[in-house]
Amino acid sequence: MSDTVTCTLTLRQWCGERGTYHLVTITGKEAEAIAMHERLSRLEFGSRRGFGSVKVMARIGGTRWKTSVFPQNRKSEWVLLVSKKVMKAEDLAEGDELALELELL
Repeated sequence: MSDTVTCTLTLRQWCGERGTYHLVTITGKEAEAIAMHERLSRLEFGSRRGFGSVKVMARIGGTRWKTSVFPQNRKSEWVLLVSKKVMKAEDLAEGDELALELELL
């Protein structure tokens, strides 16, 4: 069971109690595809991953890494955290538009 989702999103910054994070929020038909993948996975394996997350292989530019996306506020939105390592490798900053590819694992 492997699908691919592609979209162009704006990188934003979120300041929390434990630090500052950079992330993108996935919405629309792409978010619906991730939600459907999570439901099918739950039916197949009989359980849910921590926080309802979905494992993905993410790619921004030439950088590819294994991570997870997380549901946001029980809406059809998903969040992908973008590490400092990826931001540096791809020369990204808050507000940048980025082309994202997610292989749903």
